[in-house]
Amino acid sequence: MKTVTVNPTTIKRKWFIIDANDVVLGRLATQAASVLMGKHKPSWAPNEDMGDFVIVINADKVALTGNKRETMRYFNHSTHPGGWRELSVAQAQAVRPGYPVRYAIKAMLPKTILGDHMGRKLHVYGGDSHPHAAQKPEVLTIKSGAVAAKKK
Repeated sequence: MKTVTVNPTTIKRKWFIIDANDVVLGRLATQAASVLMGKHKPSWAPNEDMGDFVIVINADKVALTGNKRETMRYFNHSTHPGGWRELSVAQAQAVRPGYPVRYAIKAMLPKTILGDHMGRKLHVYGGDSHPHAAQKPEVLTIKSGAVAAKKK
């Protein structure tokens, strides 16, 4: 029996859409990162970008457990003296509605050039509209345990 390896010309990429309305951020991020990496495919390999495209809509309505909207912080430093910046989730969502979702998903991808390529297939939108209707995305529903794909 031969071992089948997939190269970039034979990869079939699909588009998936996730509605983040009242979905817990961590569960959304883990399942979206899994699809971006391609771990749901039988031909997955850790050294290849096998993943599919993911569109997240309603990112501004994502659910956070506990009091994380006010207590969880994002830190940034400009490497200059006094360049420390700190934002809560509520402040970050006011500036960019999809920032917490994008940050959580990208943090679960590999921290390499391969992870950067996977992260480029992520599209996050604060509202319920997106410009990717021509790709005919399949709807991914986030359940309590697994990802279920339905044709829209």
